[in-house]
Amino acid sequence: MSKFKHLPRAAHGPIKCPYTGTSLLRNSYYNKGSAFPASERQKFGLHGLLPPNIQTLDEQVSRAYQQYARRPDDLAKNTFMASMKVQNQVLYYKLLQTHLKEMFSVIYTPTEADAIQNYSRLFRKPEGCFLNINDQESMEESLGNFASRDEVDYIVVSDGEQILGIGDQGVGAILISVAKLVITTACAGIHPSRQLPVNQDLLNDKLYLGLRQLRVRGKEYDEFIDKFVQVAQKKFPNAYIHFEDFGLQTAKRILDTYRADIRVVCFGAGSAGTGIADQISYAIATESKISKSNAVKQIWCIDKQGLLRKLQDDNLALSQKFFAKDDNEWPDGEDTDLLSVIKRVKPHVLIGTGTKPGSFTEEIIREMARYAHLQDIAEWTKGKALAAMGSPFPAVEYDGVKRDIAECNNSIAFPGIGLGAVLSRSKRVSEKIIVAASKALAAKAPALEDPNKPLLPDVEDVQELSLNVAKAVIQTAVEEGSAQEEGIPDDDEELLEWVRVQMWEADYQPLERVDE
Repeated sequence: MSKFKHLPRAAHGPIKCPYTGTSLLRNSYYNKGSAFPASERQKFGLHGLLPPNIQTLDEQVSRAYQQYARRPDDLAKNTFMASMKVQNQVLYYKLLQTHLKEMFSVIYTPTEADAIQNYSRLFRKPEGCFLNINDQESMEESLGNFASRDEVDYIVVSDGEQILGIGDQGVGAILISVAKLVITTACAGIHPSRQLPVNQDLLNDKLYLGLRQLRVRGKEYDEFIDKFVQVAQKKFPNAYIHFEDFGLQTAKRILDTYRADIRVVCFGAGSAGTGIADQISYAIATESKISKSNAVKQIWCIDKQGLLRKLQDDNLALSQKFFAKDDNEWPDGEDTDLLSVIKRVKPHVLIGTGTKPGSFTEEIIREMARYAHLQDIAEWTKGKALAAMGSPFPAVEYDGVKRDIAECNNSIAFPGIGLGAVLSRSKRVSEKIIVAASKALAAKAPALEDPNKPLLPDVEDVQELSLNVAKAVIQTAVEEGSAQEEGIPDDDEELLEWVRVQMWEADYQPLERVDE
């Protein structure tokens, strides 16, 4: 047994349960369905409410997977999983983890985008906390109705303006918050009952469940966000707050308010593109010991209008202005399309966050390959560059060798970051912490051992990866003095054990009956 089994989040041992009979079966946290043992059927008044055959969790997973596989399309499978989640939490996560590689694109991107777009049509049962900008006085009550002070570790909040490349989705954004939290549990073992998905609802489907009004901007919006942060910190002082899919005009401003030698071209300068560019600039500044303003000189961002330049000032979002090039660096009249920028800049890295398919043409890839010395999968580079895609992508065969394409999805990073922040109770997730997490992730790149392997680890290895990312986060938080948790081990191996024992596992624990 671990020396850290006494820790409050060590998810082992009996669970106190105040429910009996049908109330117990309707509670997804306690429900075991056909797996309730005879002793618990007797103790909790379940006789006659369940089929007599007592099954194991593995048998339940096998049956559930058969039901899942019969669904006609990915959206139907997504809906099936959502329904299972509100029936039996352990079975849901065990099924997901057993088939994570297959199901990942169904419960997350890209299928989750379809579910979000159809939220009001597919709605069955509310999940999470909904905040109304027209009823700010009830914000504290709303958050308090969800959980008490010490029952929330992780909050994902979204205003729904810039969801998964499909734009403003209003109230449907609650599903991106839910999906992110599912990933933190499946990939990093953050306890599912200690999470809070939040939608800040800000038009003309008759079934739409959100506010039927234009999105609020300006001072009223900022005051709403500020009030949420203050109330959330008051109600859940130990919770980690994760901002998700806010709009381009607001995302960087909000993060700047509440947080702390390479050439890179970013194609797509929306909230995702500028967010990635911002993080890269900090990493460059940290590693090279230069100012962030100087680090930005090594990054070129391209959007619909071409390369971002200061002369476009009136047409640039606040987050884009930081990356706009001076007029004397790229005078008006010179071509600013992607290929022209690549030819002039000769970048080491090309990042694509745009939503227009086919933007990386053969000519562009060949131009990149002229200056790269990396391993690749794509035919055009003749095996010179590494590639990673935002969504699942089939393997590519080149020169007789079949190469898997890495899925460059933030799910291999943010769950471990969140786990480390939760367990260390870090006051803030600083830029230095993000850089440390990135280094931990990079250290596990399969391509380091074999150039024919992917750039990033497979999602099937994500729990062990999250463990190492969390370790890096915790150690950096301690080093910075932002960690508030006591008793964090200094030794590397002990720290890994300390983290691992606090990662929730999808397994049935004995229930202990208590009075409500």
